[in-house]
Amino acid sequence: MSRPGFVLEVDDRTPPLVVHEGEGFRLETFPLGTRVIYPPESLPAVPDVDQAIQHALRNPEGSDPLPELLFPGMRLTVAFDDLSLPLPPMRSPDIRQRIIEAVLTMAAAAGVDDVELVAANALHRRMTAAELKHIVGERVFRSFFPQGALYNHDAEDRSNLTHVGLTDQGEDVEINRRAAESDLLVYVNVNLVAMDGGHKSVPVGLASYKSLRHHHNSKTMVRSHSFMDHTKSHLHHSAWRMGQLLKEHLNIFQIETTLNNEVFPAPYDFLMKREWEWSIKDQGSMLAARRALSLAPARLRHKMFHDLRAPYGLTGVHAGDTEQVHEKTIAAVHRQQLVEVHGQADVLVMGVPYLCPYNVSSTMNPILATCMGLGYYFNSYRGQPVVRRGGAVILYHPLKPDFNQLHHPSYVDFYEEVLAESTDPAVIEAKHEQNYAADPWYVHLYRTSHAYHGVHPFYMWYWAAHAMDHVNEVIWVGADRRAVQRLGFRAASSLADALEMASDTVGRSPSITYLHNPPHLLADVR
Repeated sequence: MSRPGFVLEVDDRTPPLVVHEGEGFRLETFPLGTRVIYPPESLPAVPDVDQAIQHALRNPEGSDPLPELLFPGMRLTVAFDDLSLPLPPMRSPDIRQRIIEAVLTMAAAAGVDDVELVAANALHRRMTAAELKHIVGERVFRSFFPQGALYNHDAEDRSNLTHVGLTDQGEDVEINRRAAESDLLVYVNVNLVAMDGGHKSVPVGLASYKSLRHHHNSKTMVRSHSFMDHTKSHLHHSAWRMGQLLKEHLNIFQIETTLNNEVFPAPYDFLMKREWEWSIKDQGSMLAARRALSLAPARLRHKMFHDLRAPYGLTGVHAGDTEQVHEKTIAAVHRQQLVEVHGQADVLVMGVPYLCPYNVSSTMNPILATCMGLGYYFNSYRGQPVVRRGGAVILYHPLKPDFNQLHHPSYVDFYEEVLAESTDPAVIEAKHEQNYAADPWYVHLYRTSHAYHGVHPFYMWYWAAHAMDHVNEVIWVGADRRAVQRLGFRAASSLADALEMASDTVGRSPSITYLHNPPHLLADVR
């Protein structure tokens, strides 16, 4: 059910509004009549997290209770979402830690001693020992990591991959061998947005490129009319077919959690409030933060934001059959994030913050910023896009071509070579993807260092394919002009300039909607 009351129409009493722009924010004055969509207020957290976990494990959806699935001599594998979720990372203890500890306690009581823990990072970078420790906690880390029983999934380790079969659409289903050959696979998920969870967990997080290429491609992305609605997303349709095939071969016990909108800790908690409701203290915090960010060198600004740990509250935990669990999960996500919106706009305005799923402890390069703005935020809708077909999107981000050589080595070549030749996702895929996917140096860095897979920048570009197909104009405010040109878009110095540039597409009196993210919201556009 939608939570009404979070849509504002700008009038002459509306104060300047916060717009995120990378590692900082600005106060922007929007034209009169601009529609502002705010995230719903944060839902109350579950009062007793451990009790909620125990109830979910012992009273699952469409499955026997977890203790009844455990027995001596069995092979138990626990897989969990990697550091790409949630955003920002949560304060300790991570909810995955609390669930994994509960699962392991039940396993020990049942006499299970063949247990391995696998981070479901697919083609994401390997997590460091410290990052694994943050997710699973000190006790689990100390018990499993030194023995090699806690590790990152390796999508390029052919000896530890199993080809389970083909879907009825001819899609390869190839996943982690240990998971495929276990008597029970427990998957621990964090559902930050409606796109996550369900059959997007095991068939994606534990997969190889051979499987992922069937849905992480330009054609599928263009046809996925909202990644946040799995009923209309062709990406999810493919993942669901894979998941249903896996159900015929694997015993999977899915555990999904949902969080509230408590994203920013003090002193940045004013960012979660509507501007006209700021107290004197909030205004002081805002002014202090803006001044500190304006004076701080880039390295310190980066540290100030990336060191944030969010005080999320748990709003629900469900366990058991993947599809039955996911129905409960989606309902909980909608209760927190859904906002009813009437009609589409000519222009959609969005700020792109400092963080996306793929730059944790890293830089937000132009390709990732494009993915976040035109991929994740543009697709934060149910029903139809917030902006009409043929309209314009205006984004805020500096788009500095600053690439992390450790995490994103293939991004550098993608930016310098591939995008210099073409920005068309279909052309890029046909001409270049296979070379990057199979490049031995990129494969080596993925397997032995902390680099994203060589094909990863292609996937990030495909995420934006639906938006690029839907609108006629994409303009970045305050961005590096050479970077914007390389991406195939246009740059403006201000919102007024951007609207003037878009006037040939949307006219001189366009309807404007500002999507006031983060925290997360899902526009229910009717």
